[in-house]
Amino acid sequence: MQWVQNGGTEESPAVFLQRLGLPFKDKLILARALTHRSYVNEHPEALEDNERLEFLGDAVLDFLSGAWLYNRFPEMDEGNLTRMRSALVRTEQLAEFARQIELGRAMRLGRGEVAAGARDRDALLCATFEALVGALYLQSGIEATKEFISPFLEKAAQTLIADPAIFDPKSRLQEWSQAQRYGLPHYVTVQSSGPDHQRLFEVEVYINGRVYGRGSGSSKQAAARSAAQNALDFISQRSSIANHPSQVANRKS
Repeated sequence: MQWVQNGGTEESPAVFLQRLGLPFKDKLILARALTHRSYVNEHPEALEDNERLEFLGDAVLDFLSGAWLYNRFPEMDEGNLTRMRSALVRTEQLAEFARQIELGRAMRLGRGEVAAGARDRDALLCATFEALVGALYLQSGIEATKEFISPFLEKAAQTLIADPAIFDPKSRLQEWSQAQRYGLPHYVTVQSSGPDHQRLFEVEVYINGRVYGRGSGSSKQAAARSAAQNALDFISQRSSIANHPSQVANRKS
């Protein structure tokens, strides 16, 4: 059974639960996981939106994806495990998980959000998927949540591990730089030393006219990859960098 609200067809929480067969005893917490704040603004009887559950689900997903990767890929080093986890829990990937279970149909949204096409918006799909995971964890514990999320991780990991860009720091830095509208990173060899058979190169990477990282290697290509990784590490540590690019002016590692 489906019911119509806000001018569109929306799947009720009960039907969504029946379709997925999730172990929820408390239907109210499931309804809350599906409730966006825009719905609460229009329906006084809806006492709470899903933002707190989203916060919890984000933490649960980080833990479960990290534990899953650790056991699934025993030979993978810490750096690549971190990169894989980041790829698995990024907004676009979680939104894709949500689409696989047609979560958009069940989201409880205000009229304006529905009219704006929010049922297929990555940010809202991601947030609702996180809230669903948070609610499932509260209802049924970590093992049931692991059972739910593992098939998504397995399928996505097989695609990601075949993508060299996931593990190539230059590709990831370029993606970040272009997303910030800074243009392409520019690599400059600033020094080379040692005999011809044991040459050591040092490279700096510039973004938007500023040094973001520095690295060394036995070839210019290896040094550039090292510089890109150094820049990514710095960006990760300084999440405010996109809003305060002047903080990295003339940075040396």
